[in-house]
Amino acid sequence: MNSLQRIALALVIIGAINWGLIGLFQFDLVASIFGGQDAALSRVIYTLVGISALCCLPLLFASTATEENSGIERNRNLEYTTEIAEETDPSEFNNNNKK
Repeated sequence: MNSLQRIALALVIIGAINWGLIGLFQFDLVASIFGGQDAALSRVIYTLVGISALCCLPLLFASTATEENSGIERNRNLEYTTEIAEETDPSEFNNNNKK
């Protein structure tokens, strides 16, 4: 993820928080900070959030092949050993008991 996508994602998160506040408390944080919904600066923020959402769309459809490959490489050298001691032949116990 490059820096432009990170900035776009941050703006989308800010927009989502603002929509959450509107839905839960009927409080528009962007409008209250920048002078109302009709203020020029508020409209710029709303526009930037919308453009950022469009920039984040490719992230939704990005291939996860690199994530899957990194998981394979990370787990490639695992050794699962449970052997603690040498196994003995059960017939040896029978021979020892007969003596």
